[in-house]
Amino acid sequence: MDKFIESVKKILQDKPLGSIQWFVLYQSCLGKTYGEIAEASGYGNNYIKEIGSELWQDLSIALGIRVTKKNLHLALNKQLQYEIDNQENQIEQKFSEESSLEIVSPNFFSASKIEFPSGPVALDSPFYINRPSLEELVCNEILHPGCLIRLKAPRKMGKSSLLNRMIAYAREQAYQIVYLDFQEADQDVFASLDKFLRWFCINVSRQLNLLPCIDDFWDVEMGSKVSCKIYFEAYLLQYIDDSPVVLALNEVHRIFEHPNIAQDFLPMLRFWHEQAKQNQIWQKLRMVVVHTTEIYIPLKLNQSPFNVGITITLPPFTFKEVQNLALRYGLNWSRNLEGIKRLVPLQAMIGGHPYLVNLAFYHLCQGEMTLEVLLETASTPVGIYGQHLRELLTLLQAEPELMSAMEQVIATDKKVELDAIAAYKLESMGLVQLNGNQASAMCELYRLYFSQQFVKQNSANASREFFS
Repeated sequence: MDKFIESVKKILQDKPLGSIQWFVLYQSCLGKTYGEIAEASGYGNNYIKEIGSELWQDLSIALGIRVTKKNLHLALNKQLQYEIDNQENQIEQKFSEESSLEIVSPNFFSASKIEFPSGPVALDSPFYINRPSLEELVCNEILHPGCLIRLKAPRKMGKSSLLNRMIAYAREQAYQIVYLDFQEADQDVFASLDKFLRWFCINVSRQLNLLPCIDDFWDVEMGSKVSCKIYFEAYLLQYIDDSPVVLALNEVHRIFEHPNIAQDFLPMLRFWHEQAKQNQIWQKLRMVVVHTTEIYIPLKLNQSPFNVGITITLPPFTFKEVQNLALRYGLNWSRNLEGIKRLVPLQAMIGGHPYLVNLAFYHLCQGEMTLEVLLETASTPVGIYGQHLRELLTLLQAEPELMSAMEQVIATDKKVELDAIAAYKLESMGLVQLNGNQASAMCELYRLYFSQQFVKQNSANASREFFS
């Protein structure tokens, strides 16, 4: 029965059913008559018939065959068989496509020398999966005077690895590089806009090998933003040579936590980008903004730097990229059809998340366990993701409102409408994927682990209440 329901969800995914429609469908699958369904539901017999008639019509249009209450079982069985055959065909097709892949296995050193996946992938690493559509787009865009590029993705999705390759490309063009990671800033830096912009200007100056001389350009009467602009325009961009400057700002979401800073700093970046259209000196500046989530600080549309320039959103690995990475780790069993079939449940479990995929292949290439054992223990404390999952749980426990929001997400298979800030914070942690403010679990691993944790938590709470 569950398979039939899931099949109907897929068939009518563009036309979601209401509760009464699901009830009619479920009861019809059980062989109940319209009269019995009406009596059980409390609705009139004619209304139930009308609901059923519309439902069969929708299914008929979606499937391209005539569906009635009488042939419902037969029609859904045919659809299920079609889905099974189609999945097998896709696996066969993947195999035929992947069989031509060149094995890029790091056979020049032993598995014991493969570094544990942590942080950005080194520029010369064989484990970096090149995605030409992203790399070429970023590298081409950085050549445009006054450009503004935004790299966006949850934690551990590869933003820094892509940023490092863009920076390496810019260096090849003889561009000067300024790299600021806002996680390095002390909390005191965010005390006021003036203090923050001074810290910002001093760091940029030193990376450009220029002596900071903030006080010569800072004017309290004009304000911090104007002073900062003049400092860049009349000093930094004026006294460097003619080569462009790439200003790479990493972990910009840290600023979102300080509305007093974000509401002025972010519009300032947009203004600088727009200045390049009319002022040649600003064309030297190429900005790259890297962050984990959408901004949740209210900004007017004409102030936000996030609706100008170009946005690069990093997606999870495709199945093809997962197989390619497996081969690079020397897991040559993934080259044949049976190996590809074994990778399918791994992809289903972790959804192509780059860090989780690399971690799986690292442990598999060490010969520590089989793929089957890895999957069986994945969501448990003793599995390879145990530490990663505990870190995420600790982050949630530190903010009860996020814990509550995540519990809502895990409680249902449907997308859940969340408070905007909670939704964005969970997305930045990589726990959910968003459609607007509607959230669903990022992958099956997180759904399984947190559902287990919430059951334990609720049981513990119930015990305390019982004995109190």
